[in-house]
Amino acid sequence: MKYTVIGAGSWGTTVASLIADSVETVVWARNADVATDINGNNRNSAYLAGFELASSLRATTDITDAVRDAGVLVMAVPSHGYRSVLESCSDHIEHSTPVLSLTKGIEQGTLMRMTEVTLDVLHGHDPSTVGVLTGPNLAREIMQGQPAATVIALGDGEVAADMQNVFMGSSFRVYTNPDVVGSEIAGAVKNVMAIASGMAAGKGFGDNTLATLVTRALVEMTRLGVAVGGDARTFSGLAGLGDLVATCNSSQSRNHLVGFGLGQGRSLDEIISEMNMVAEGVKSTSGILKLAERHGVDMPIAQQVGRVLYEGLDTSEALAELMTREAKSEFGA
Repeated sequence: MKYTVIGAGSWGTTVASLIADSVETVVWARNADVATDINGNNRNSAYLAGFELASSLRATTDITDAVRDAGVLVMAVPSHGYRSVLESCSDHIEHSTPVLSLTKGIEQGTLMRMTEVTLDVLHGHDPSTVGVLTGPNLAREIMQGQPAATVIALGDGEVAADMQNVFMGSSFRVYTNPDVVGSEIAGAVKNVMAIASGMAAGKGFGDNTLATLVTRALVEMTRLGVAVGGDARTFSGLAGLGDLVATCNSSQSRNHLVGFGLGQGRSLDEIISEMNMVAEGVKSTSGILKLAERHGVDMPIAQQVGRVLYEGLDTSEALAELMTREAKSEFGA
């Protein structure tokens, strides 16, 4: 069976290389230089400098060629380009082809999760075969072979088990989970919270602050996820707490790096201009806040992140507003 990965950024390339030893794998790259580097040198120097990729991995810039005869389609493009990229090849994707999203974000305007966008574009697809792979998965650590785990959330248990066998490796453990909604919400919200943790780190705050932030971030994530139909158990698992801990602690996280710069007093434009990859939280925060408003969910940390990103609020003011909120019970609203 052929697996096709759409998107040759750091995570898309990592996943493609990970599974290329198990199944025929093709990765679509928008950039011709990236495709040439993968095919000629077994490397992706633009996004994963210093790592050798699986020698059997093939790259192409022809998206029609990439998706043709694909047994499984893995989407690894940013949320803002997800729909247009999928539309460009939708006529060549069989209705029976399972689709797995690696993208942790919310579509602007529609507030759709990526599986919802997939089903909106691919008319006639079985919803039970459209899912998400998510968890505490920093690309460079996976490429180094460090032990890690992830979740494949998919409605069809048999298809999920087949994918589980392909993705599972000696240092990469894969679990299945039928909660697609909760897993996607967790992945999108953790990016917002990683920006918040980066802000705290940029201001020089220590472990007490980080622990407080992660704990309350988990409350907000769970609150929203359950409100939109997710299973509360998902948020204490790899897709929720696991991913939250990894990205809120790691300087490898793009969202954390954005927050760190903001905490140091740098402008958002300056920070973004220095990055060659997308920090999903910068765009997704507004969608998360609108989704929370739609469902009547209180998300004070996310609200302050939004004010810093979009209104230019100083990070010190944002912290002050969080710390001086009305006193409440920990188990209350």
